Amino acid sequence: MFLVPIEEKEEYKNKIPAFSEKNLPENFKNNAGKYYCPMFCEGDKVYDSNVGCPICGMDLVKIPSKNPENDEDDTFKILRKKFIIALFFTLPVFVLSMGSMWLKFPFSEKIGGWFQLIFTVPVVFFAGWFLMKRGWNSFKTWNLNMFSLIAFGCAVAFLFSIIALIFPEILPHEFMHNGKIPLYFESVCVILSLVIMGQMLEAKAHKKTGKAIEELIRLSPDTANILIGEIEKKIEISEVKIGDILRVKPGEKIPTDGKIVSGNSSVDESMITGEPIPAEKNAGDRVIAGSINGNGTFLMKTEKIGDETLLSQIIKMVNEAGRSKAPIQKLADKISKIFVPAVIISAVLTFIFWMIFGGENGISYGFVNAVAVLIVACPCALGLATPMSLMVGIGKGAKNGILIKNAQALETMRKTDVLITDKTGTLTEGNPSLDHIEIFENEDKNEILKSAASLNQNSEHPLSKAVLDYFNKKNGLRQAQPDNSENFVQTDKQIQFDKVENFENIPGKGLKGSIEGNEILFGNKALLTQFGIEIPSDFKEKIIEKTVSYFAKNGKVSAMFGFSDKIKLSSKKAVQFIQNQGIEIIMMTGDGFQTAKSVAAELGIENFKANCFPEDKLLEIKKLQDEGKIVAMAGDGINDAPALAQSDIGIAMGTGSGIAIENAEITLLKGDILGVVKAEILSRALVKNIKENLFFAFIYNTLGIPIAAGLLYPVFGILMSPMIAAAAMSFSSVSVILNSLRLNKVDLEIG
Repeated sequence: MFLVPIEEKEEYKNKIPAFSEKNLPENFKNNAGKYYCPMFCEGDKVYDSNVGCPICGMDLVKIPSKNPENDEDDTFKILRKKFIIALFFTLPVFVLSMGSMWLKFPFSEKIGGWFQLIFTVPVVFFAGWFLMKRGWNSFKTWNLNMFSLIAFGCAVAFLFSIIALIFPEILPHEFMHNGKIPLYFESVCVILSLVIMGQMLEAKAHKKTGKAIEELIRLSPDTANILIGEIEKKIEISEVKIGDILRVKPGEKIPTDGKIVSGNSSVDESMITGEPIPAEKNAGDRVIAGSINGNGTFLMKTEKIGDETLLSQIIKMVNEAGRSKAPIQKLADKISKIFVPAVIISAVLTFIFWMIFGGENGISYGFVNAVAVLIVACPCALGLATPMSLMVGIGKGAKNGILIKNAQALETMRKTDVLITDKTGTLTEGNPSLDHIEIFENEDKNEILKSAASLNQNSEHPLSKAVLDYFNKKNGLRQAQPDNSENFVQTDKQIQFDKVENFENIPGKGLKGSIEGNEILFGNKALLTQFGIEIPSDFKEKIIEKTVSYFAKNGKVSAMFGFSDKIKLSSKKAVQFIQNQGIEIIMMTGDGFQTAKSVAAELGIENFKANCFPEDKLLEIKKLQDEGKIVAMAGDGINDAPALAQSDIGIAMGTGSGIAIENAEITLLKGDILGVVKAEILSRALVKNIKENLFFAFIYNTLGIPIAAGLLYPVFGILMSPMIAAAAMSFSSVSVILNSLRLNKVDLEIG
């Protein structure tokens, strides 16, 4: 089998998005280093800094320069610095505000209030100022979101606290408790610090696409060996032209896409196909840039260069998929669109009501009560509701081998309609193993195995390693462990390999050597053909759905070795559970049809697709998303990177490639698809917990706003007491924290 470049498959023409400099909007080319909204909410408008999109609130993306490798988006570093500063100043404010209940400070409460103001200023006007600007922008465009709520509540609480500190005499005595007016500086600092922390974690997750692209770029070699006549010359990869003849030596990365014109070898194309067994390449077969040559040497003719190579296409797909994701609208944002206008309307109505019916002090009472409504609405518990659940949920996942880089993905996991999964390394172990030896006539199986192992000990081929593993386990030199470790067990039994003479590694075909004067061959059908050896008819009838190598002795086939990629023990249980949740599973693999069919049948997967390229998986996900489905993708290879980036929830096996992990929101450290089950259970528990927290947060506002508006004044003659406000706010926040901690008790195991 050989790979067909994307451009030669008609159905993919004009479907692969490009992101290179020449394809950027004209306005972007002249604004390198500035920022734009990846959703293009305001067309191709650019911004001087990452202040967040004024329409959707999403983090902006930096416009690349002509040399994108030198670009570095410092958003995460900046936010981390701001979070540290916010935390540094928030702690003393919190101690000064709440500590008076247990500690006696050596200064007056008035002085303590001034200290709180001084420590709050850097939090509001430096660390959290970008959040206030985002809130202001949301009001200007009337695209209300969580930032509207945060900025509005913090601004009102901050201004009221300053008035209460400097001019307490203008406030009605009903607002006093034990002779003092309450200050809300600590609420402002805590809320802003929490939101900055959330933004910092989000920015860290956004860096994954850039890192993945850097790793992909490193796959391509910097130089190539060009053949000009009989002279070989090393040149920069940028100097290679279509039609050039290049020499690829053992162990080198293939420099461009092209076709072999002379020679043969085995090539590791797992980065593209996911197949663990190297592809055997002969004259006329195509090779791909970035794949790794085996032991052979061959000449190739360049057919694709630069942006046209398949590796570059993958880079483009990864970049485009990572930037094309729409932001997931959080529940708090949806509530904010209703809650913020409702609070403002309540405050205005409170002022009007008191102005009309409040008597000679109606305007004064109206103003104070309107401010009280706005302060009560300050989202202290709301600021904790989602972050607390996420922090506990992410910690719970980490303890169970589930690393979550994107909290939104964990929230979305429960909504999954379709799980697309790779085969190799995801459902299977990802390494070929010898599991079947067919002996011809009355040959001695043990002798054949020993001779095959003796010959294969001289090769680094994955199939050779599988033969040696099988031989060692068979003879007690190595004990198979449940975790697939390869620790040798020392025994008294010593196995001596046969002495091999005239050893020869025949690239792309197999091995040849002499043992005790007998000529031994071990390899594929092409090796037998080269030496004029026929495959016995009995073997032709017994050919199994596996990778096959033949053992021949003195010109006659003696045995057939069958290799396969074993299914992980936990895969069947995980697949069954996922399907029982109503989630459709589609297996997409670069392996051949028969292998894919066999694995799918054993696992009970009805829908599968074989011979898949990276763009096949990407386009399948886009198709399903266009149908309105939420798609999760589980994979472990470089070939899975575009699909992982495009999917709603990318799930990478921790045992796979770094590029796959960088493009995934969730990484399963054990490389076990059973982790998908645990993530799904955790997601359901998390969302339920967040909704409960929001209930605790808003029940306080539901009760507090009418009281703050003066509902109890006509009957009881009281306005909102700071003691009641503080108790209600504390109870709401404590309820949220305690409820979030319940996530630690969620059982993620299945029977």
